[in-house]
This record gives sequence, structure tokens and C-alpha cells, in this order.
Amino acid sequence: MGRPLRVLVATAVPVERDAVARAFPGPAREVRLPGTVLHRLPGGYDLLAAGVGPAPAAAATATALTAAALEGTPYDLVVSAGIGGGFPPGAPVGSLVVADEITVADLGAETADGFLPVTELGFGAVTHRPPESLVRAAVSATGAHAGTVLTVSTVTGTAARAAALRTRHPRALAEAMEGFGVAEAAAAHAVPVLELRAVSNPVGPRDRAAWRVGDALAALTAGFGKLAPVLESWNPHDRTH
Repeated sequence: MGRPLRVLVATAVPVERDAVARAFPGPAREVRLPGTVLHRLPGGYDLLAAGVGPAPAAAATATALTAAALEGTPYDLVVSAGIGGGFPPGAPVGSLVVADEITVADLGAETADGFLPVTELGFGAVTHRPPESLVRAAVSATGAHAGTVLTVSTVTGTAARAAALRTRHPRALAEAMEGFGVAEAAAAHAVPVLELRAVSNPVGPRDRAAWRVGDALAALTAGFGKLAPVLESWNPHDRTH
């Protein structure tokens, strides 16, 4: 019998990390790394509150991936998880979204003719694609919607920006601030990545009174409770795209 799958789950903030932890039995054990702390759960799961935004998320995720590789216990999968905004009507408040594409929405240049992604400037990448087999299994188990999850450095707060994002990314279902950073770190270590978001608010005009953070965190816990058996049975060598 092979060893249990090793999974690193990266959230932005501790409240999201703790929502994920509630889906698993048993207490977490703290593991201190340079600049960050892992919460290690029984069964091969390490949880990481990596920070808000793509840069802190990438840095903390890379630290955890490097530490595991140096110890000879590399991760088999990285999951970017948390709450986020949903694009109506495809991703209503309280629903779950699994990314079949993790795309950075605002890395590039503004020109007189509009926005150019960094790839059109001759640099880098703007999209990471999780394994198709894992996305299908996650959607089936959790009831989530599958689509593009956008990574932004500035949360959308107007109808005009929401419309512009949908025009550039017509398959977008959600936006958050960490997924692409987590995916970049995972790609550097040749580890597959998944992103799961629970929708706390619609993408558009900023109205904190309408946010349902508690409902989204509860949905995140329930989603991981259904996702965990999928991850435990998934073959990490099946990286079909």
C-alpha cells in the first residue's frame, strides 16, 4: 500500500484555514517554517494561512513546498482555498466554485487599445490549468460550479470593472486574490494545483453589508468534507489536461 497523499492547502487568512480544518477530525499540530507556520492534520494534510494577495501567497507556498522537498516528503497536490466573489448568475452567494483555469486578471499593461496580458508582452504566464480529472471529480463530489477563477490584486468594487473582467474573461465564475500566486509556486515545483472558492459576495459594486462571509466559510467547510475523499482516492500521476 502506498503512502497517503500529501496535500498542502493554502488559504489567505487564518479564519479560512480554520474553516478548512473543521472538515477534518483531530487536532492540528503547528510546524514552524521560516516566515510562516503550517497546521499539520492527520492523514497527510498541511494547512497554511499564506497571506492576502498573490505575492505573499506565492512566497509562503513556495517556502512550504521547498521545506517538504528538502525533508524528502514532497507534496502531491497544492490546493488554493478560501472565500471569494462570484460572478452572477453563474456563481451565487453560498455556492462553491472549482477552477478549471486559474488566471491572473490584471498582470499586464494598459494601452490605448485596452489591456494587454503579460504574455502578449512576451513574458511569463497568465493561466494555470488544474488536472481535468481532478476538477471533474471535485465538481461531482461537492456540487461546485467549474469555471475560471480570476486572481486580482485589487478586489472589484464597481459594475464597470466587473463588466470589463467578464468581457476579457467570459468563463469567469469567481475572483479572489491568491490562486495564481499559489499556482505559480506549485508549478515551479512541478506539483499539480487545484482551487476551491466559496462565494461570499457578488463581484461588482462594493457592499459589505450584503456579504455573507459566515455562510461562505460554512460552505467551505462542507465542501472540503466532500472533497477530502476525492483527494485521497485521486492518482497524483493522472495530470491529464
